[in-house]
Amino acid sequence: MAEKVRHGYIGDKDAYLRRLRRIEGQARGLQRMVDEEKYCIDILTQITAMTRALESVALGLLDDHLAHCVVDAAAAGGAEAGLKLKEASDAIARLVRS
Repeated sequence: MAEKVRHGYIGDKDAYLRRLRRIEGQARGLQRMVDEEKYCIDILTQITAMTRALESVALGLLDDHLAHCVVDAAAAGGAEAGLKLKEASDAIARLVRS
């Protein structure tokens, strides 16, 4: 039987889920604001807050990935180490561009 992979964020899974549920609520609030034809700047302010919240989750996940997956792969060495480093570098590049 294959061993279940434990990702680096597992220790903080509940906190991540709470934050993502809060962000989901923000998205519903944005929909409601548009539906109710609220002032543009108020909507943009809420979009900025939601964007920052998503970035915070992304940075936390990236930190967990580096501390767990990349460190473990680097310790093991071989091709997997290079793949994990490339994967992390690509993720950082996507975050910086967004």
